[in-house]
This record gives sequence, structure tokens and C-alpha cells, in this order.
Amino acid sequence: MYTRPLPCRKSLRRQAARRTLTGILLALLSFCAHSAWASGSGIERRASSPGAVVYLISPASGETVSSPVLVQFGLRGMGIAPAGVEKAGTGHHHLLIDTDLPADMSLPIAADDRHRHYGGGQTETVLELSPGPHTLQLLLGDERHIPLDPPVFSEKIEILVE
Repeated sequence: MYTRPLPCRKSLRRQAARRTLTGILLALLSFCAHSAWASGSGIERRASSPGAVVYLISPASGETVSSPVLVQFGLRGMGIAPAGVEKAGTGHHHLLIDTDLPADMSLPIAADDRHRHYGGGQTETVLELSPGPHTLQLLLGDERHIPLDPPVFSEKIEILVE
């Protein structure tokens, strides 16, 4: 039986260097793209479908829940497509936790603990939330994580985690 030989240290160093270089190039491209958007150089926002509505199926506003919390997303009048897939009439969900809608809808939606991206086309998630009051709101983004025009966002709901 043939087994592949283990890679030598030199090969492993080359692979690591390539990954590092790729990471640096992606970071540089991201920075340049963000700079172009921030400078107002004419980033085109994708159109939302007339009458599109995004909403939270569960939990309900005012509900008392225990963590982990199952959060289900609803969408009417548009379709879901993963991030990176440009298709008219589609977008993907972003869940805003304990924060407001972005002030500048022409920039990509932040990616942090308060702005969760569901770029795989997910329509639900399970959240670990600390005890106490929390707010949840959905915002639909295009394949580049930029809110649609006009923006499609849900009502902000309040829940209490026991």
C-alpha cells in the first residue's frame, strides 16, 4: 500500500508563507475597497424588491427566553442567496444584537459580536446571550454585505433572557 510521504519542513514553510501572503493581499484588497466606499467613490447599492419585508419569526417581542436562544428569520417578497452570489431580488440576513441600524447604509455591515452575518443563506441561528434584556433586529444585505436600496430591515424587538 502506497502512503504519501510527509512534507518536508521547507515545503511546510513555503505553504505557510503562501497563506500569509494570501492573507495580507486579501486584507489589502479589503482595505482598498473599504477606502473607496468610505470616500464616496460611487459604490452602487443593489435594489431591493418593492414591498420586501424581513422579520423575526421567533422569539417574539417581549418574550422571556433562556439561553441558548433559537432565532428564526423570515423574508417575504425577496429570496435568499449566499454572500458572494450576485442575483437580483436576493440578499442574506444580518442580525443586529443590542445595537442600532448602521448610520451609513452605503458601507458594508460591520462583522462583530453585535452584527452577525449569515452569508451562507441561513434562516435561523442559536445565540448564547447573557441574562438580561436584549434587542434583536434583522437587516438584509447584498452579496457584498451592503444594505439594499431602499434598506430592508425588521422591527427591532426586545427580549428578556433568564
